[in-house]
Amino acid sequence: MTSNPFARVDESNDRIFYQAPRLVQHIDDGFIAHLQELLREVIPPQAEVLDLMSSWVSHLPTDLVLGKVTGLGMNQVELAANPQLHAFAVQNLNENPVLPYGDQTFDIVLNTVSIQYVTQPLALVQEIHRVLKPGGQAVVSFSNRMFPTKAVEVWRTSTDDQHMQLVRLYFERAEGFDPIREVRKVNVGKGLNAWFMNPGDPFYAVVAQRAR
Repeated sequence: MTSNPFARVDESNDRIFYQAPRLVQHIDDGFIAHLQELLREVIPPQAEVLDLMSSWVSHLPTDLVLGKVTGLGMNQVELAANPQLHAFAVQNLNENPVLPYGDQTFDIVLNTVSIQYVTQPLALVQEIHRVLKPGGQAVVSFSNRMFPTKAVEVWRTSTDDQHMQLVRLYFERAEGFDPIREVRKVNVGKGLNAWFMNPGDPFYAVVAQRAR
């Protein structure tokens, strides 16, 4: 490992890497089903939701009655194509992790299959704490997929279990979150995946509540 655990193979500006829209699913249906199950559990009615590092899909269950859903991501075309967003902004969080929102604005903050690309995770999680209402929750979910040239080194060189420990550590070091819990569902194969004994994408999440 290099002296900087948050170095990437490709250190060119992230705007170049993300300038072309990718209107594809980055995780399988089993992962999405487990994510939506968790979101139904933690998201209260009429919640104000922030989807960080968002794209053309937020995976929010369509049966939830939500307040405003705001997206922050890297590609304007993807964000504009997301039917669940009421508002969005384009921002490179690796250049500027300060979120463009007021204190205690959101009930829920989501980060779905993107935490592995964050080069200033502590600063970002501290910002998540700032914009969450007291009692609000952050849900960081991930699997074992990544763009290896853009994932930070500590992620690329760690196991799935270590990823869970790492994300939990981000919230512990940021302070102000309690409780912090881990969720894992590793046998999520469906359809042809199940037929061919392929377990599908493992589901991992860390759920952290802003202490009142």
